[in-house]
Amino acid sequence: MAGGLQDQDDGEITGINVTPLVDVMLVLLVVFMVTSTYIVQQSIQVQLPKAATGENTPKVKNLAFVLDKSGAMFLDGKPISLEDIAVRVQSEKSADPNVQLQALVAADKETPHGFVVSLIDAVRRQGITDLAINVEKSGL
Repeated sequence: MAGGLQDQDDGEITGINVTPLVDVMLVLLVVFMVTSTYIVQQSIQVQLPKAATGENTPKVKNLAFVLDKSGAMFLDGKPISLEDIAVRVQSEKSADPNVQLQALVAADKETPHGFVVSLIDAVRRQGITDLAINVEKSGL
């Protein structure tokens, strides 16, 4: 009899016991169900009044400009020239007239200052006055 048991141990495992996996999944399901109802119950239900002078907060869209050290310009990851900025900005404005455009400029520290100024000037000529320049935080 002992010899018969030894032969079975050397064989391949042909079955997977899924009971522990199902137990873990059910516990996780119960935890998510309990916490989701707890989160929902914490909110306060209010009905906001209506006012004729109320404003909608404007939608803001960021245009991410990047200048590399050779002066190549990119808008949202795609190459663009100074001449094409006007066309792109106007297409963004016409796509959604209620959107407020902002420009985010990231320039390599080796980029000539004149290229950065030219980009900012081209953006401001299109009516975009909200402008931010990306920098890396120093350790000072």
